Parts: sequence; structure tokens; C-alpha cells
Amino acid sequence: MKIAILTNEYPPYVYGGAGVHVEYLTRELATLDDRAHSVQIFCFGDQQEQRGNLSVEGVHPKLKLSAHDPRHEKFLDTILRDIVMAGLAKDVDIVHCHTWYSHFAGCLVKQLCGASLVLTTHSLEPHRPWKVEQLGTAYHASTWIERTAYQNADGVVAVSQSMKKDVHDLYGVPSEKIRVIHNGIDLNQYKPTPHPATLRACGINPAIPYILFVGRITRQKGIIHLVNAIQHFRPGIQVVLCAGAPDTKEIGQEMTEKVERARGETKNKIIWIAEMLPKDKIIHLYTHATLFVCPSVYEPFGIINLEAMACETPVVASAVGGIPEVVEHGETGLLVTPEASGPTEVEPSHPEQFARDLASAVNSLLESPDKIRAMGLKARQRVEQCFSWTSIARKTLDFYLQLKRKP
Repeated sequence: MKIAILTNEYPPYVYGGAGVHVEYLTRELATLDDRAHSVQIFCFGDQQEQRGNLSVEGVHPKLKLSAHDPRHEKFLDTILRDIVMAGLAKDVDIVHCHTWYSHFAGCLVKQLCGASLVLTTHSLEPHRPWKVEQLGTAYHASTWIERTAYQNADGVVAVSQSMKKDVHDLYGVPSEKIRVIHNGIDLNQYKPTPHPATLRACGINPAIPYILFVGRITRQKGIIHLVNAIQHFRPGIQVVLCAGAPDTKEIGQEMTEKVERARGETKNKIIWIAEMLPKDKIIHLYTHATLFVCPSVYEPFGIINLEAMACETPVVASAVGGIPEVVEHGETGLLVTPEASGPTEVEPSHPEQFARDLASAVNSLLESPDKIRAMGLKARQRVEQCFSWTSIARKTLDFYLQLKRKP
């Protein structure tokens, strides 16, 4: 088969879970069946690469489209790149798109090449209403494109059972078209890797336990709720926030103000690393962390939790989306349920209570170092048993073959 993967993110330009997914999935796909299948990656950027049967071509048009609302410019730039992508694809059997950023291109490739259209559900626009802050009314256009793509897809990969239900409920995709294939982890890369020097370089005292957050500054990741919880943490720990790339100037400013307030409300040291660190350093932080906290209000899967668990670090996380399919409550960590403000809302209806509940879960584990160690070992075992990229790539290829055989 000739497989075209369309994506916004691809190394070195990766800022979220979708980019991580594409990086490792394509690497494994290219090795299956004695490299009998070609894998072409079209992505946003200036990448150019050829490795055996895997090729990478970045799309970066020189034309810049203007708009009366500056927030629309990113949307228009996305559509322009999608049109270029569609023109580059040739003789494609499967076109596999990741996030709405590439969906318009996928719909065009299906029509122009007769390819089977596959979408992986990393997130869904109707469940991310805060995107209006970034896109303005272009949010309605991105939602329209997403809906159109799902209505034209030949097959959908949902990264969790929760996402399968959402795709069916929101866009009416028949259940038989949806295959649940979880995200994975590179077990050779993400593993316990002690390196105290990295901690010291980041201003972390290796002798004092610390709670870790890793992620973007966005409503989705719930980092503001975690910052609000810091005042309730027991004393004698550090809080490490590895958080950068704010979605908007406004949430970046809010984050700054919240952290400053939290520093005045606690004696625990707060270390804010306001940049996206390279993987090796992130793995060092995971390895030494006492607990990893994932306070997301919307999380279709949550690769970040797998990364921490692979490094033998237990997780305290929100019981939302696909997270309960990753973190086993009481075994590999603890789950906290934020009460939603409505059936279609994702923000907690009682944010102060959610912050207190996060802190309570963290504090309960800090009281039992033996339990933390046992949970860390179980976390690694679970990742090894259930989430290897090799098995995920095989399931994905089998899905492709099934779709290709259909008339």
C-alpha cells in the first residue's frame, strides 16, 4: 500500500500528543511487513527527509493570507497548507489525517486520488470551546471542517473508548466504522533514567520530593486548577511546573498571576520551567518525580500519563475522557472526578472543590512512600503490557488493509 499521513505536527515541530503519536506510529508502520508499504508524511513546516520507504515533506507556502480578524489568519493558513498537501499526494491508497488541521486536505485527497480516508480522533472541536479565544469565529469554521471530514471518513481510529462514543454521538459516525486503538509509548526511550544534574540545572533540589506537571498552558490541560491546588499541598515538597507555549497571551498572563499568588500562599518551593524541554530532560524529571499530576479537563487519551508511568512514577489525574483507560485507580495512581457544569461542558462546575480534591489525592499518597513505590512499579508493568507502539502500528495497518479491501 501507499499510505499518506497528513498532520500539522511532526518533529522537530511537536507541541502536543498528536505530534508524538504521528512520530512513533509512522516509524513503526514503515517497518511492518518487511517494509512492503510506503509511508509518506505531509506536515506543516520545512521538513525534508527520506529514510528507506518513509518520506517526510513539510509544507510551508510563501503566500500569506490576510483577514479582517487577525485570529482568522491561522485558519486561512491551515486551509492553504491543506490545498498544497492535496496537490502533493499521488497514487495514494490510504490517506490518514491527524487533527482538524489536516482534515480538509484529507477530504480532497479522497476525491482526487480515490483513497480511503482515515481519521484519528485526538480531540474534537465541540469539546474545546476555549479555542474561540485563539480562533474567534474561525472556530466555527474549524468545527465545520471537522464535522465534514467525519461524515466522509471511511474509517475512524479512536484513541479511547470515550472518544469512540464522542465521535458517534457528536458526528453520527456508525460504530462499525470506528476502531479503538490506544496511543502508545516507546518503552526503550521512556524508562527510569536518573540524572540529578538535570534537576539542579532546573533549580530543583534532588533531596526534596516534588510533584510534577508537564504540558502546554491551555484550558484543556487544567494547569490553572493545579496551581490553585498548591496552597492545599502538605509542606515539605516542591512543585515543578514544566509548562510553556501558552495558547493565548491572556492565559499566559493568567498563569503568571496565579503562580505568583500561589507562591504567596505556600511555603513549598514552586519551580516554573516556562519552556518545552527536550525529551531526555523531561524523562529525567519524570524519573525523579514523586508524583505526576494531570489535571486536564478534557483529555481524549493522555500520552503524558503513559510517559510518567513508563518512568515508574504514579499519576494523580482527572477522571475524564480516556484517562481512566490508562491510569488504574488505586493501582497505578489516583483519579479525581471534576463535576462538569453540564452534559456538554468540560470545565468543572466547582473549580475550588476540584483544586481541593486534587490536593487531597496528592497528600494521601505523600503520606505513604511505600504505596508510591509500589504504584510506580505497577505503572511501568501496565505500560509494558498494554501500550507498545509496535502492537499499535500492527492494529492500524490491519485496519488499513480492511478498508482497502472494501469496494
